[in-house]
Amino acid sequence: MLVVVSGPPGTGKTTLAHRIATAIGCPAICRDEIKEGMAHATPGFVPGPGDPLTMRTLSTFFDVIGLLIGRGTSVVAEAAFQDRLWNPGLSPLLARADIRIVHCTVPAEVALARITARSSSDPRRSAHEDAQISPDARLRTHNAFQPVDLPVPSLTLDTTGEPPLDEVLAFLSR
Repeated sequence: MLVVVSGPPGTGKTTLAHRIATAIGCPAICRDEIKEGMAHATPGFVPGPGDPLTMRTLSTFFDVIGLLIGRGTSVVAEAAFQDRLWNPGLSPLLARADIRIVHCTVPAEVALARITARSSSDPRRSAHEDAQISPDARLRTHNAFQPVDLPVPSLTLDTTGEPPLDEVLAFLSR
């Protein structure tokens, strides 16, 4: 099974992905964590839209997922990708995995407050361009987010509070 956890930045995807992975006993592959590891190994890295590290992160993310699925491993994959990035990476896996999508949502103001809080409190966030994106641009991006659109089961959750893990696990077991 491949559980895709998606949604705009600041919707609690990473936290939920790790909770799901722990509950079902499989790895969580998180795009931001891959990029943070790459930034750690690249002294002097400066993030920006479309920077070379971001482009390498995208291919690495899907390579790791494909490798694990190909070896028969269930995986929880998490990223703030919109459909235009998820679809080409996931479409080749449709015949190789039982894919389920969990789409996280929160009001734009909640997402913006979370992004602001983590940018100032988590030094690993320096690998991302969070601080370079204005609040207005962040709100526009949030409101225009295009969820993953594949012919697979999906569940949309409001993750403003703690999402009900039992509801997610019931969805995954159907």
